[in-house]
Amino acid sequence: MATVDLERDEAPATSRPALPEEPGSVNRRERLVRIAAYAAMLLALVVVALPLYWIVVTSLKERPDIYTQPAIWFPSRWRPENYSDATTLVPYWTFFRNSVVITSVLAVVKFTLGVLSAYGLVFLRFPGKNLLFLLVISALMVPNQVTVISNYALVAGWGWRGTFLGIIVPLAGVAFGTFLMRNHFLSLPAEIIEAARMDGAGHARLLFRVVLPLSIPTMVAFAIITIVNEWNEYLWPFLMADDASVAPLPVGLTRLQNNEGLTDWGPVMAGTVLTMVPILVVFLLLQRHMIKGLTTGAVKG
Repeated sequence: MATVDLERDEAPATSRPALPEEPGSVNRRERLVRIAAYAAMLLALVVVALPLYWIVVTSLKERPDIYTQPAIWFPSRWRPENYSDATTLVPYWTFFRNSVVITSVLAVVKFTLGVLSAYGLVFLRFPGKNLLFLLVISALMVPNQVTVISNYALVAGWGWRGTFLGIIVPLAGVAFGTFLMRNHFLSLPAEIIEAARMDGAGHARLLFRVVLPLSIPTMVAFAIITIVNEWNEYLWPFLMADDASVAPLPVGLTRLQNNEGLTDWGPVMAGTVLTMVPILVVFLLLQRHMIKGLTTGAVKG
């Protein structure tokens, strides 16, 4: 008698759909994330604002209040004369003029070299271009302090100590600016570049009529970073400036600390505030363009 095996069709196993999260748990998680974000921003604000507040308050304190323990966070007596002392005890306005000269020249030189170098690395064809850019990146990884001794020996041998040339020339490297502008140029729409070339645009016309107008936010960011860095530069000008005739503000403020053999921190802090104000105003006025330029230049590269 033949046997017949009957196969039973089994229903395919189906996974149970995941239950949606309860609205209450989602809202609670978002609330916790928001609280954590606000707490982090508040902490960052305290870390940045507290030293600035202390500098400003100390610049208006009388001398006994500066050394009082515990520290006085809001003095009952104010001494605005610290600001006049800061500008008379040392040749403050000479230092200010020197800072303006050094910063302006370096900003123009670095901006020009950075833009032209980045344009060449992106829009010109020549052998070894990638190797050249690798050298630019390598320069970013070398701290300035590493080259101080060799630069000092070289500049001193040329007789440039105590001159603006001795301060400006060694600081005129543009590795960061080249890197920033190159990345931005690579992110420009290729269609616009090709259309300009098809219209017969040469390199000069392409640069000034197409590339630069599309790069204004990044150029503003480059300019601000350069101005801030050069305005605050201390180590190299300190080594090169033998007298007040070429010393910038960061170097000149150290003379307030040694005045009459005892540091009066009121004028020192007042001089610090006066030094910060110009660059702070520039940064606050252009910070939106700076952030936009940095994010634009980081899109593609």
